[in-house]
Amino acid sequence: MTTRSQRTLRSINPWMIALAVISATFMEVLDTTITNVALPQIAGNLSASTDEATWVLTSYLVSNAIILPMTGWMANYFGRKRVLLASIAGFTLSSLACGLAPNLPILILFRIIQGATGGGLQPFSQAILLEVFPPEKQGKAMATWLFAILIAPLLGPVMGGWIVDNYSWRWIFYVNIPIGLISFLMCHLFVFDPPYIRRTTDIVDYWGIGFLIVGIGSLQVILDKGQQEDWFSSSMIVRLGALAVVGLTLFVIREFITAQPVVDLRVFRDRNFTAGVWLVTVSSLILYGTTVIVPLFFQTMRGYPALQAGIATVPRGIGSMLAMIIVGVLIGKMDGRPLMCLGLVVAGWSTWDMGCANLSVGAGDLWWPQFWQGISMGLIFVPLTTLTYTTIAREKMGNATSLFNLMRNIGGSVGISIVTTMIARHTQIHTAILGSHVHPFSQTGMRFIAGAQDRFLLNDFDALTASKRAYSLIFAMIQQQAWMLSFIEVARLFGILFVVVIPLIFLMRKPSQKGDGVTTH
Repeated sequence: MTTRSQRTLRSINPWMIALAVISATFMEVLDTTITNVALPQIAGNLSASTDEATWVLTSYLVSNAIILPMTGWMANYFGRKRVLLASIAGFTLSSLACGLAPNLPILILFRIIQGATGGGLQPFSQAILLEVFPPEKQGKAMATWLFAILIAPLLGPVMGGWIVDNYSWRWIFYVNIPIGLISFLMCHLFVFDPPYIRRTTDIVDYWGIGFLIVGIGSLQVILDKGQQEDWFSSSMIVRLGALAVVGLTLFVIREFITAQPVVDLRVFRDRNFTAGVWLVTVSSLILYGTTVIVPLFFQTMRGYPALQAGIATVPRGIGSMLAMIIVGVLIGKMDGRPLMCLGLVVAGWSTWDMGCANLSVGAGDLWWPQFWQGISMGLIFVPLTTLTYTTIAREKMGNATSLFNLMRNIGGSVGISIVTTMIARHTQIHTAILGSHVHPFSQTGMRFIAGAQDRFLLNDFDALTASKRAYSLIFAMIQQQAWMLSFIEVARLFGILFVVVIPLIFLMRKPSQKGDGVTTH
């Protein structure tokens, strides 16, 4: 950074910089879920099947995951501000192209570009915030940043449902354009490269990049398509699993033996960082997994449309907002580890409480459990994000934030995959068990079927049709009860897991008495 740039940076309010980078990050994270509710409309409009349309989601997530870990190297090699502006511009332009796409292959192509250009926005914004805010204010900065990336996935289905209901699916991409333009202008005016962001060599680790693309790309496709393809009963998933294992193994070996790695894995020698990455991976796995079951419950059990199911999750966002405001102030004044312990306990209790639901509950009955789960998000992630980087040198911050965000995203993807798979598998098991009790010697079952047949006969159905409808009705009830039992089991299991991971917190060193903050060595 030039002397003039340094003077300019010192004169800029750091919250203006925060607004610039967080708005771009919010836009990018929002796009991971905003398209979910629009898939049927996209498929119908572009003459594709719903299964084919799911590649609109998968293509974005795969390209995003591949770019994420490389952002630290890209910042040093090309210049962080240059890459940041290119990312925002690329994301904005590809959003426009997605909205104009005439067919599904073109849409998927630009979703790949959109995911790739958006991949650097999370780690870049986090690294910039840790630089421009002094240690005593980093908690507030991280709370604001975390609120954006935790709220965006919750708002995505709500916004997407509203846009699709009132306009066209194409507007879910067009809404990025004004945000992107404002963010690009603000970053151009307010963001500068610090002096330690510089190219140290012209050597490019092409082997490392290749292994990373194969390994991370295959893993992300597995996580996103595994349940749909019935996991390892699918030859595609088996082949991708082999590619993921081989690619990631060779990638790790390559990065440790090369002098100029594209991703510096030596950062894991730092105890706080390693413990923080483990914690964020496991916490994201559990938290994102529990986040996805509530909309599933309202859509599957209560018949809510996607928009109303998304609105029903608003209490979690309210709780997160309140907690992050409070914790952002406290984290600069106290050890964050007790806050994380409290957060995991609250998350465990609130998730277990969700497991006390039944078929008669509505959105109001799950208001408080969701609210307290939102509170737990602030208690867990604000101190965790701040403490993870306390002993990382500033020149290594870009590399560290890219790995941290990669593992948070992978943890979330694994959690969602586990929950959807467990719900599906346990529903099958409970359907078989409950169904086995409906037989000619079951007086209760036969009385219900007879009563249903009588009602259908009163509605002028013939005897055969009435009998078929009665059996269909009892089978639908069995499936509903089976899904409810699966929901309860998953909620209670994940509630227990929140408490089980508490010991991981004490792997992190106690922050120094001088306050949290990244080291400058």
